[in-house]
Amino acid sequence: MPNITLSVPPDLYRRMKRHPEIKWSEVARKAIAEYLAKIEAEELGSDEILSLLGEDFRRELESTPLEKYEKALKETRDAEWKRLSTTPTS
Repeated sequence: MPNITLSVPPDLYRRMKRHPEIKWSEVARKAIAEYLAKIEAEELGSDEILSLLGEDFRRELESTPLEKYEKALKETRDAEWKRLSTTPTS
C-alpha cells in the first residue's frame, strides 16, 4: 500500500497523541474515501470543492503567486515527459 505524509497543526497533533488507541491512518483513509465519494457523486464545481477544503486552504491558494503554480506545472510536465520518454515500449 502506498504511503503519504500528512501535515497537521501542532495543537491537533497533541490532541491526537492523547488517543494512542486510535489508528489515525485508518481515520484518514476513511475520511479521504468519503470525501472522494462525495466529490465523485456530486461532481462538485471548484467553488464547492474550495468550500469543503476550508478557508485556510482558500487563503493559502489565493496568496500563492501564480508563478509558483506555473513553475510547479512545468516541473511536473518535464518530469512526466522524461518518465514517458524513457519507458520502453512493447
